[in-house]
Amino acid sequence: MKSLQEDIKNQEFKKVYLLCGEEDYLKKQYKEKLKNALVPDGDTMNFSIFEGKKTEPRAVIDLGETMPFFAERRVIFLEDTGFFKNQCQDLPEYLGELPDYLCMVFVESEVDKRSRMYKAVKKYGRIVEFGQQDSNTLMRWVLGILNREGRKITRNDMELFLTKTGTDMGNIERELEKLLCYTMGREVITKADIEAVCTTQISNHIFEMIRAVTEKNQKKALDLYYDLLSLKEPPMRILFLLARQFNLIMQVKELTEEGHDQSSIGKKTGLQPFVVRNYAAYARKYTTQALREAVEECVNTETKVKTGLMTDTMSVELLLVKFSR
Repeated sequence: MKSLQEDIKNQEFKKVYLLCGEEDYLKKQYKEKLKNALVPDGDTMNFSIFEGKKTEPRAVIDLGETMPFFAERRVIFLEDTGFFKNQCQDLPEYLGELPDYLCMVFVESEVDKRSRMYKAVKKYGRIVEFGQQDSNTLMRWVLGILNREGRKITRNDMELFLTKTGTDMGNIERELEKLLCYTMGREVITKADIEAVCTTQISNHIFEMIRAVTEKNQKKALDLYYDLLSLKEPPMRILFLLARQFNLIMQVKELTEEGHDQSSIGKKTGLQPFVVRNYAAYARKYTTQALREAVEECVNTETKVKTGLMTDTMSVELLLVKFSR
């Protein structure tokens, strides 16, 4: 991102860019920044956009060969074309011989780093990958927005907020807007405010369910399961997430016993440090063997459902009853 920021600041652009990665919010933000920098004053004559997997490489090349109309450059944006995932004829070679007046920007959800297109952009232009941001970066970003609005929040309540929203910045922004509207006229945002208006992500419902299981709170675990079913969440997806949570707790337990700290465990497991802290607390209530057996039980249950020995809804319910007994 820093390299892209420098390009925009200095008005020195590569001939081709690829914006990719799982953080859609940042990808969208920088796509607009790049567009505004490349296409001054909304020049629609020399700006074109191709969208979707039906985009024809030959049509892109033909447009690229068209000289700009009373401007120094022609700009072509291409979004989710699939060129970096599937076979793409002619375009990889063309990227090596782009005319001086042309700038192409690809914005893709999926890329294969082994593809010819990816290698071509890497060789002739700039690839900017927008990955999931760590908890410290997200906290600084949220605090920056709150400071501009004259609001305050404690670190514990900030962690609660991020636990509910997950790490998707688009979702964080939407939930923060709800929170700011709800607390209008007050300076401090509290735990009660967050609980009142912030929507808990499905994965965090599972997290709460695991907490209830580890605390042997069978009623709460089942109530959370019924809530997920009422939200039309498929039982087999719940089972998958349940197995994943037990597996992550097991990983945290093993890494903790090996002497790793929270930050190191977070990097190895892909978890935020404050989430690692919660998992470590759950891990202390189990032996490694017990956690391994829980994961295996989930896998066996899936097999029983697929072979018709059990129904999906009942199978997960029985697992929760067993784990929280």
